[in-house]
Amino acid sequence: MVTPAAVRHLGPNWYASVMGTAVVGTAGAALPVRVEGLRPLCAGAWALSLVMLVVLLAARALHWAHHGDQARADLLDPATVPFYGCLAMALLAVGGGALAVGRDWIGTERAVALDAVLFTAGTAVGLAAAVAVPYLMAVHHRVEPGQAGPVWLLPLVAPMVSAAVGPQLVPHLPPGQPRETLLLACFALFGLSLLATLLMLPLVFARLITAGPLPLALTPTLFLVLGPLGQSTTAVGNIADLAPGVLPAPYGRGFGALAVLYGVPVMGFALLWLALATAHVVRARRRGMGFAMTWWAFTFPVGTCVTGSAVLARHTGLVAYEALAVGLYALLVAAWLVAGVGTVRGLVSGRLPAGPRPAPVAPRPVTARTRSGAAR
Repeated sequence: MVTPAAVRHLGPNWYASVMGTAVVGTAGAALPVRVEGLRPLCAGAWALSLVMLVVLLAARALHWAHHGDQARADLLDPATVPFYGCLAMALLAVGGGALAVGRDWIGTERAVALDAVLFTAGTAVGLAAAVAVPYLMAVHHRVEPGQAGPVWLLPLVAPMVSAAVGPQLVPHLPPGQPRETLLLACFALFGLSLLATLLMLPLVFARLITAGPLPLALTPTLFLVLGPLGQSTTAVGNIADLAPGVLPAPYGRGFGALAVLYGVPVMGFALLWLALATAHVVRARRRGMGFAMTWWAFTFPVGTCVTGSAVLARHTGLVAYEALAVGLYALLVAAWLVAGVGTVRGLVSGRLPAGPRPAPVAPRPVTARTRSGAAR
């Protein structure tokens, strides 16, 4: 049973575990190759993510009800508040998974209803976070350029997740204006998130180059940069799949060309960043980096690269992208297992949710009196 005391330090970063679990299902369903027996496992991963989402929403409600002081402190903490973007992405990831694989278990009609509710809620929360978090950082927080990190991208990526999962609802709307409105709204969310990411990403890269490697516990967050790259490729590809039957010519066909012209170079940069981030993680691991909830950064961003690669395989027909999607999915599953085992161990041992570490006690200054006392 969850007690109020147990959730005092349950922050919004825990929604990353829901995202990472949901994407195992959706990315597996998107693979351009058929693997015998994989789809039921993907549906199982989605069902687990749905349970995790319900439990976390209840626990976070308990957190706000009994620990409002801590919840408000999180809003004023520049290191914590960006994780409110994870709430939006968790809602969207589970909602998108309902239509991708969850319909195998709950039926298409219920999956559409669930996806519509979670898509609407996730998009609203994501847009609110994309405005509120930068506002709080500008007005109430005092941040220095050296504090820039990949977590700053989280509230800005949430609308891109809406852009990626929204198109699958389009065929379930009446033809005409409703379908066209939703599809173009998804494209608007794509542009909103892309431009905001392009403003923030140089700050993250400049901090990494000029201030040196991130602290060991935060090193896994470098994988978060893969999120907007893979998700944007997925979004434009999913929009392109439906555009010819929804948008008037020549725009419908134009999205197909955009999916390739945009996705190929962006996925190229994603592979470059994957190699860079992996090198940093290997370095941090050698220097004693232990498990933390930041390890969930290895999951969802890699999953978006799986779906991005699958989109490119679908639009180009290249076997190379099929192989890339399969290879990245194997990496995703391995990362999910590692992060999941570490989280379960932490919960069982009581180390998670982790509270703030006590400040180290400064050593007493050495004086003539303390030296003489030590001698006695």
